Amino acid sequence: MHHLKIDLPKALQQRDEGALFIDCRTPSEFAEATIPGAVNIPLFDDEQRAQVGLLYKEKGPGPARRLAVDLVSPRIPAMIRRVDELLDDRRRPLVVFCWRGGMRSRALTAFLDLAGFSARQLTGGHKAFRAEVRDFLEKGAWGRLFVLRGLTGVGKTRILHRLRGEGYPVLDLEGLANHRGSAFGALGQGEQPSQKAFEARLWEALRQIPPGGYALAEGESKHIGRVVLPPRVYEALQQETSLWLEASLDYRIQLILQEYPVDHIPREDFIPPIVALKRRLGTETVERLLALLHAGKWRELVADLMVLYYDPLYFHTHPDRRIEIQLEPEEEGIARLKESIHRLLAEPPVQGLKKA
Repeated sequence: MHHLKIDLPKALQQRDEGALFIDCRTPSEFAEATIPGAVNIPLFDDEQRAQVGLLYKEKGPGPARRLAVDLVSPRIPAMIRRVDELLDDRRRPLVVFCWRGGMRSRALTAFLDLAGFSARQLTGGHKAFRAEVRDFLEKGAWGRLFVLRGLTGVGKTRILHRLRGEGYPVLDLEGLANHRGSAFGALGQGEQPSQKAFEARLWEALRQIPPGGYALAEGESKHIGRVVLPPRVYEALQQETSLWLEASLDYRIQLILQEYPVDHIPREDFIPPIVALKRRLGTETVERLLALLHAGKWRELVADLMVLYYDPLYFHTHPDRRIEIQLEPEEEGIARLKESIHRLLAEPPVQGLKKA
């Protein structure tokens, strides 16, 4: 079986060249975190893995392995067919991994090899990949991050998406975290990734920003919902001169109403984040906000949230080193932003963030 193994650097190189990664761990392990782009073809489901593990503890490896064979054998043809469905060319390399490069990935690799696929077992499994992610986030190098900042509602995320569509490199942290990064940031967004999954996504994104290159990002706090930015990534967001976007209150209110689909989110979903503001705004103010919510007075609600909560809270992000860009009218504002980006590119990088 040694000839069917592959180490992580070679595997990641093959991944960049189009290899298919197969995560043969249980669905719950896969859901918690995987190698970006991998597909889940589990050798066991969660219940079966628990059964094998319990038998291993009670009676040892021999009985546990025999149970594993009994559980897996009927499913081998279906697993082979699934791989066939995923491949348009049987010569395409396959990299199979489990938690730490043990029996599960060894078995599936052997099945696939016997079926004529070019399959290799990842040495060290997902555990080795996690070590690579941690090492990169702690010591790796990437390009400059030019950060869009501004009060809530100026449309930073929307502008990033537009610029990415025009070919500008973008690091979309809120997209990676599946959260808008505010008290109401989870509304309409679905489940956030685990911290491990977020870090894997971040590793993947930062690898696309080579040293000497750059990307545009949005200013974030250390927490984006329940996930946490690694310290060196947060530090990198503070490094360069900021692009401070300015717009009137009316403009920002209108944009918030466009970006939050209030007609498609149950009204009761807004209650918990409003109630959570009680400590900062007081009971009386929160009751007034809830009354506006129940009355469907969205514009008044957004205006009060801006003036009473968001603007005072986020004005401290007004950095000393900044280029101020007036966004209105919008097309002229985007043009001014692009000019400012090119201005920053013409300046030497700010020194400070070092490879550890």
